[in-house]
Amino acid sequence: MVDYAIIQTGGKQYRVQEGDSIRVESLPVEAGDALDLEEVLLVSKGGSLKVGNPTVPGARVKTEVKGHGRGPKVIIFKFKAKTRYRRKTGHRQGYTELAIRDILVEE
Repeated sequence: MVDYAIIQTGGKQYRVQEGDSIRVESLPVEAGDALDLEEVLLVSKGGSLKVGNPTVPGARVKTEVKGHGRGPKVIIFKFKAKTRYRRKTGHRQGYTELAIRDILVEE
């Protein structure tokens, strides 16, 4: 059985394993820093499954910040027929890329 965890950050949930790389909402940390994520909702480690209520007590996921970036541009185009109304704007969402180093659970 594969060791994995389900974490929550930035209002979203992610299924992570050791060695994974994920992109999460922008976090106020520097590239290269270590970061512990403590909102762990579920842990599967060594064949046992622990489900939190809402989080697993004593569980955390150690990560390393690989860097920051911005996602692809999303175009917002508003249009109303027969009134010469057109508005075009764009948006690029910022992200932080994390490398998952370890999943820890206190027994």
